[in-house]
Amino acid sequence: MNIRTWVAACALSCAAMPAIAGEVLVSAAASLTNAFKELAAQYEAAHPGTKVLTTFGSSDVVLRQITEGAPADVFASADQKAMDRAVAADAVDPATRVDFARNEVVLVVPADNPSGIASLADLRKPDVTRIALGNPDSVPVGRYTRAALEKAGAWDTVKAHEILGQNVRQVLSYVERGEVDAGFVYATDAALMKDRVKVVQAIETPAPVSYPVALVRREGRAPEAAGFLKFLLSADGQSVLSRYGFVRP
Repeated sequence: MNIRTWVAACALSCAAMPAIAGEVLVSAAASLTNAFKELAAQYEAAHPGTKVLTTFGSSDVVLRQITEGAPADVFASADQKAMDRAVAADAVDPATRVDFARNEVVLVVPADNPSGIASLADLRKPDVTRIALGNPDSVPVGRYTRAALEKAGAWDTVKAHEILGQNVRQVLSYVERGEVDAGFVYATDAALMKDRVKVVQAIETPAPVSYPVALVRREGRAPEAAGFLKFLLSADGQSVLSRYGFVRP
């Protein structure tokens, strides 16, 4: 058996493997990292014997991992397009799909703001040469950003100086390290680095920045997965999300 065949066989076997008893496997958008780690800890504390294992990345990448056989019980996306693809691929149970949070896109700059950027219009300044955003082809925050900038008539300016990130946390990192003049991230991510980045302007997006979640459709899905999803929607779960800047859908 060659290595490619072996990897494919492993992926198929992993997809069919049940999670270890008491384990819930949650795959989620990168922007949910901090909030979901706390949610996992609270759920475990309330349900002794249950372990919530989390993995994070761009919603599109996480979905691709699931469809290629990576075991998961819950999929939480940062936009509807990624979840639509999950439904189309029969990767999730559409009957369990629900929106659980909202966010917004903001323009951020390094804390010292050396280019003196105060609005979208300032991105046209001659000394603004590097602007970070998520890759619109594979990252929800990039799709939201492009749609917003096209509506505002600023897309061509940003496109000419784009530095693409593979997820929103990478974009945030570019800005806080001063490697770019400005960037577009979620408000919740900017709040995590409020001493390192400055929010210049909230960006109006044509579609709301909404987060859907659903149970993954697979043999051996953890029975506890439904309980975690219910907790996510509960008052306690929403309280955790609120502390990280997310708002109710």
